[in-house]
Amino acid sequence: MKLRDRESADGAPDVAPAAASVKGRLANERHRLFLASFLMLFVELVLIRWLGANIVYLSFFSNFVLLGSFLGIGIGFLRGGRANWFPWAPLLLALVMFLSATFPVTIDRTGSGLIFFGSLQPNGFPIWISLPIVFAAVAATMAAVAQGVARSFARFPALEAYRLDVLGSVAGIVSFGALSLLGAPPPVWGLVIAIVFALLLWPSFTIAHAVALGLLAVAFTGDLFDDSVAWSPYYRITWSEYDEFTPVSVNGIPHQTITTLDARRAAEPTYFLAYERLVEAPDRVLIIGAGTGTDVAIALSEGARHVDAVEIDPELYDLGRRLHPERPYDDPRVRVIVDDGRAFLERTHDRYDFILFALTDSLTLVSGQSSLRLESFLFTREAMEEAREHLTPDGMFAMYNYYRYPWLADRLANTLREVYGHPPCFDSNLDVGFLALITVGLDPSAVDCPEVWAPSSGVPVAPATDDRPFVYLREARIPPLYLVSIGLILAASALAVRAVSGPFRAMRSSLDLFFMGAAFLLLETKAVVQFALLFGTTWFVNALVFAGILLTVLLAIELARRIQPNPVVLYGVLALTVAIAFTIPTGALLQLAVVPRFMAAVALAFAPVFCANLVFAERFQMVDRPTVAFGANLLGAMVGGTLEYASLVSGYRALLIVAAILYGLAFLSGRRYLSRA
Repeated sequence: MKLRDRESADGAPDVAPAAASVKGRLANERHRLFLASFLMLFVELVLIRWLGANIVYLSFFSNFVLLGSFLGIGIGFLRGGRANWFPWAPLLLALVMFLSATFPVTIDRTGSGLIFFGSLQPNGFPIWISLPIVFAAVAATMAAVAQGVARSFARFPALEAYRLDVLGSVAGIVSFGALSLLGAPPPVWGLVIAIVFALLLWPSFTIAHAVALGLLAVAFTGDLFDDSVAWSPYYRITWSEYDEFTPVSVNGIPHQTITTLDARRAAEPTYFLAYERLVEAPDRVLIIGAGTGTDVAIALSEGARHVDAVEIDPELYDLGRRLHPERPYDDPRVRVIVDDGRAFLERTHDRYDFILFALTDSLTLVSGQSSLRLESFLFTREAMEEAREHLTPDGMFAMYNYYRYPWLADRLANTLREVYGHPPCFDSNLDVGFLALITVGLDPSAVDCPEVWAPSSGVPVAPATDDRPFVYLREARIPPLYLVSIGLILAASALAVRAVSGPFRAMRSSLDLFFMGAAFLLLETKAVVQFALLFGTTWFVNALVFAGILLTVLLAIELARRIQPNPVVLYGVLALTVAIAFTIPTGALLQLAVVPRFMAAVALAFAPVFCANLVFAERFQMVDRPTVAFGANLLGAMVGGTLEYASLVSGYRALLIVAAILYGLAFLSGRRYLSRA
């Protein structure tokens, strides 16, 4: 039966209630799209953190989670209006959490080209089984979540939908960052996810949904009642207390041991050897990588009057403060700085009699979007030059670690030789993972050196640089393991998209958006790396960069909604901003004070991001099928994630050239839309 509109007293149709009803439905859909986009980004960040902690391969291959996420989101958008997968998303996510916690693995080292410190034997499934399973599970989970986003996305004009999606994403990254700042454990993450799922499923909520959400909540509570587990912004930290020592593991890898100085001296005298190399006892000491406090305790026992202890992880510092038997962090002579070591060196004006890089081996990457590790910028030529500037005239610099291969120790020793102008002193223990201590002073006479370094592995590998900070990569090439993995990922992704979403010709009209997605991912990666160098590799800097990128995207969308600039001109301005960013090396900004450095970094990194999103927004307004176009853009981002590995060969600065080529391909493949605009 067709209902007539109610009539008002004068006989005219009363359309106000109908209009109000439509307006209300649109408001509800806006809220739904916002919440679904919030959930999508929040779940992606949780997967990167959770899986990296339990599947330890991902501490070094976390890009695989990002690539799986992009594939899943792209498929979810391409399938937008078909059979609804979203109700299955809580169950899929719960299964991923359960399986990764039930079958954890430790790191495996394959080949000698790329060094991973830590356990050398896999404890669990081998890498060739674990990574494909993780990639497929992440893609399936994110596809189910993304389809819920896509179904709301399709109800709005393209640019309005994109705007709401970005607003939700901003809220997601800010919320996860706030929880990290507060030190919230996984049960809190799970509670947030369960609440948002419940709100989105509520109109058709069933007992099956309740069971799935219950399983999801339980999946996050595995560590809730374990007093020997803590989650920092970087790791899942576990420890076991014994009578004389407390071993500490991060992300499943043995990392540090808390013990007395006597026990440490008996087990590993190399820890004390640096002070034997000093001609005079140090007054002021800087320790970068202070960890749970053993090196700080040693410095105090050797007579240091002041110790600056720099540690990037607040939970590791807190663990040492509570459990170390020597109580080094309670000593009034110690000042603790929770920050990135390179950032502290760039910021401080103090000078020291002794600077020590103490086991600065992070075992994790800065983010899921680059091959940069937390300590990468500590071992470059430029970092060693910066440390040299903070030594007193009779000061000494030292570093020690389990280098495992002579070529790596030679590379670092050679870096110090080039920076200080004379070879360093070299002490090694070949029986314990090639444990080596390398010491050098501004004046060679400041070091009591029984054995001067001489290369043991032929011609030393050239020093790492700030543009190519891959100290553990022996040659400028992509390791075979990476190449095989990337090839399999691309092949499997192509098959998955074809099987799930139909012929590729459906995306033919969005080819330029595909290239834009690949190029934009490289711009994002370059921004992350740039800010990590200029302001530190801390999680906080990383979160601010991603939030800043999303806000820049939002600003571009708002501008595109109000004006209609010539897209050809926009491409020209984009090319200009990329060229300027390429021309000015990031390292040049380190000479500036903090405030002008920040302003210059924002201009160089975010100007291309802003222009790229103006180009995208102008083009996106013209699409006939927004979900298909957005899906193609996200699949392009996945390809861009694989192209990021080119930085292992060329360095990060050259990624701007690759991005420029991709935007050129977008311009050529989308010319007919430019003329239509």
